[in-house]
Amino acid sequence: MAALALQLQPEYGYVILVFIASIFLLQWLGIRVGMARKKYEVKYPKMYTEPYSHVFNCIQRAHQNTLEGYPMFLVLLFLGGILYPKLSAASGALWIASRVVYALGYYTGDPERRRFGAFGYIGLLTMLVINVIFALKLLGIVAQ
Repeated sequence: MAALALQLQPEYGYVILVFIASIFLLQWLGIRVGMARKKYEVKYPKMYTEPYSHVFNCIQRAHQNTLEGYPMFLVLLFLGGILYPKLSAASGALWIASRVVYALGYYTGDPERRRFGAFGYIGLLTMLVINVIFALKLLGIVAQ
Protein backbone atom coordinates (compact mmCIF):
# COMPACT_ATOMS: atom_id res chain seq x y z
CA MET A 1 0.00 0.00 0.00
CA ALA A 2 1.62 3.26 -1.13
CA ALA A 3 1.25 6.34 0.99
CA LEU A 4 0.03 9.53 -0.61
CA ALA A 5 1.87 12.71 0.27
CA LEU A 6 -0.23 15.83 0.27
CA GLN A 7 1.26 19.22 -0.34
CA LEU A 8 -0.70 22.42 0.05
CA GLN A 9 -0.64 24.76 -2.90
CA PRO A 10 0.12 28.44 -2.25
CA GLU A 11 -3.48 29.16 -3.35
CA TYR A 12 -4.65 27.37 -0.19
CA GLY A 13 -4.19 30.80 1.37
CA TYR A 14 -7.52 31.75 -0.26
CA VAL A 15 -9.19 28.92 1.65
CA ILE A 16 -7.74 30.25 4.90
CA LEU A 17 -8.94 33.78 4.08
CA VAL A 18 -12.46 32.47 3.48
CA PHE A 19 -12.28 30.68 6.82
CA ILE A 20 -11.32 33.99 8.48
CA ALA A 21 -14.21 35.71 6.70
CA SER A 22 -16.55 33.06 8.10
CA ILE A 23 -15.42 33.97 11.61
CA PHE A 24 -16.41 37.58 10.94
CA LEU A 25 -19.78 36.32 9.67
CA LEU A 26 -20.41 34.40 12.90
CA GLN A 27 -19.37 37.38 15.01
CA TRP A 28 -21.70 39.70 13.08
CA LEU A 29 -24.60 37.28 13.50
CA GLY A 30 -23.86 36.91 17.22
CA ILE A 31 -23.66 40.66 17.74
CA ARG A 32 -27.03 41.07 16.03
CA VAL A 33 -28.54 38.54 18.46
CA GLY A 34 -26.98 40.40 21.40
CA MET A 35 -28.42 43.70 20.17
CA ALA A 36 -31.84 42.08 19.73
CA ARG A 37 -31.65 40.64 23.25
CA LYS A 38 -31.31 44.16 24.60
CA LYS A 39 -34.03 45.60 22.38
CA TYR A 40 -36.56 42.86 23.11
CA GLU A 41 -35.41 42.32 26.73
CA VAL A 42 -34.66 38.63 26.33
CA LYS A 43 -32.54 37.54 29.28
CA TYR A 44 -30.06 34.68 29.21
CA PRO A 45 -30.38 31.68 29.10
CA LYS A 46 -33.62 31.96 27.14
CA MET A 47 -33.16 31.08 23.47
CA TYR A 48 -36.49 32.53 22.36
CA THR A 49 -38.85 35.14 23.74
CA GLU A 50 -41.75 34.52 26.06
CA PRO A 51 -44.11 36.22 25.56
CA TYR A 52 -43.52 35.64 21.90
CA SER A 53 -41.56 38.21 19.90
CA HIS A 54 -41.53 37.17 16.29
CA VAL A 55 -38.68 39.43 15.13
CA PHE A 56 -36.31 38.42 17.94
CA ASN A 57 -36.95 34.78 17.23
CA CYS A 58 -36.17 35.33 13.54
CA ILE A 59 -32.88 37.04 14.42
CA GLN A 60 -32.00 34.21 16.81
CA ARG A 61 -32.85 31.56 14.21
CA ALA A 62 -30.67 33.19 11.53
CA HIS A 63 -27.67 32.83 13.84
CA GLN A 64 -28.57 29.39 15.12
CA ASN A 65 -29.25 27.99 11.66
CA THR A 66 -25.87 29.21 10.43
CA LEU A 67 -24.16 27.57 13.41
CA GLU A 68 -25.98 24.30 12.67
CA GLY A 69 -24.47 24.12 9.19
CA TYR A 70 -21.07 25.58 10.05
CA PRO A 71 -19.21 22.32 10.88
CA MET A 72 -20.19 20.84 7.51
CA PHE A 73 -19.12 24.04 5.75
CA LEU A 74 -15.70 23.97 7.44
CA VAL A 75 -14.98 20.35 6.61
CA LEU A 76 -16.01 20.78 2.98
CA LEU A 77 -14.00 24.01 2.69
CA PHE A 78 -10.77 22.70 4.21
CA LEU A 79 -10.72 19.24 2.62
CA GLY A 80 -11.90 20.38 -0.81
CA GLY A 81 -9.39 23.19 -0.71
CA ILE A 82 -6.53 20.70 -0.66
CA LEU A 83 -7.36 19.63 -4.22
CA TYR A 84 -9.00 22.74 -5.65
CA PRO A 85 -8.16 25.70 -3.40
CA LYS A 86 -9.48 28.50 -5.64
CA LEU A 87 -12.76 26.76 -6.46
CA SER A 88 -13.25 25.76 -2.84
CA ALA A 89 -12.54 29.30 -1.64
CA ALA A 90 -14.90 30.81 -4.22
CA SER A 91 -17.61 28.32 -3.21
CA GLY A 92 -17.04 29.14 0.46
CA ALA A 93 -17.23 32.87 -0.24
CA LEU A 94 -20.52 32.29 -2.06
CA TRP A 95 -21.86 30.44 1.00
CA ILE A 96 -20.80 33.32 3.28
CA ALA A 97 -22.48 35.89 1.03
CA SER A 98 -25.64 33.79 1.00
CA ARG A 99 -25.68 33.64 4.81
CA VAL A 100 -25.62 37.45 4.95
CA VAL A 101 -28.55 37.62 2.50
CA TYR A 102 -30.32 34.86 4.46
CA ALA A 103 -29.91 36.72 7.75
CA LEU A 104 -30.95 40.11 6.37
CA GLY A 105 -34.06 38.53 4.91
CA TYR A 106 -34.86 36.79 8.19
CA TYR A 107 -34.27 40.00 10.17
CA THR A 108 -37.30 41.57 8.48
CA GLY A 109 -39.53 39.33 10.57
CA ASP A 110 -40.87 37.61 7.44
CA PRO A 111 -39.29 34.13 7.49
CA GLU A 112 -40.05 33.65 3.79
CA ARG A 113 -37.53 36.39 2.95
CA ARG A 114 -34.70 34.22 4.27
CA ARG A 115 -35.06 32.13 1.14
CA PHE A 116 -33.24 34.79 -0.89
CA GLY A 117 -30.10 33.35 0.66
CA ALA A 118 -30.72 29.88 -0.77
CA PHE A 119 -28.07 30.45 -3.47
CA GLY A 120 -25.48 29.35 -0.90
CA TYR A 121 -26.44 25.76 -1.60
CA ILE A 122 -24.63 26.15 -4.94
CA GLY A 123 -21.42 26.74 -2.98
CA LEU A 124 -22.05 23.81 -0.64
CA LEU A 125 -22.90 21.46 -3.50
CA THR A 126 -19.77 22.52 -5.37
CA MET A 127 -17.62 21.85 -2.30
CA LEU A 128 -19.33 18.48 -1.83
CA VAL A 129 -18.53 17.47 -5.42
CA ILE A 130 -14.91 18.61 -4.94
CA ASN A 131 -14.69 16.39 -1.87
CA VAL A 132 -16.13 13.38 -3.71
CA ILE A 133 -13.54 13.86 -6.48
CA PHE A 134 -10.81 14.19 -3.85
CA ALA A 135 -11.88 10.95 -2.15
CA LEU A 136 -12.04 9.09 -5.48
CA LYS A 137 -8.56 10.32 -6.38
CA LEU A 138 -7.18 9.21 -3.02
CA LEU A 139 -8.73 5.76 -3.54
CA GLY A 140 -7.25 5.53 -7.03
CA ILE A 141 -10.68 5.28 -8.65
CA VAL A 142 -10.07 8.51 -10.56
CA ALA A 143 -6.68 9.24 -12.05
CA GLN A 144 -4.45 11.69 -10.20
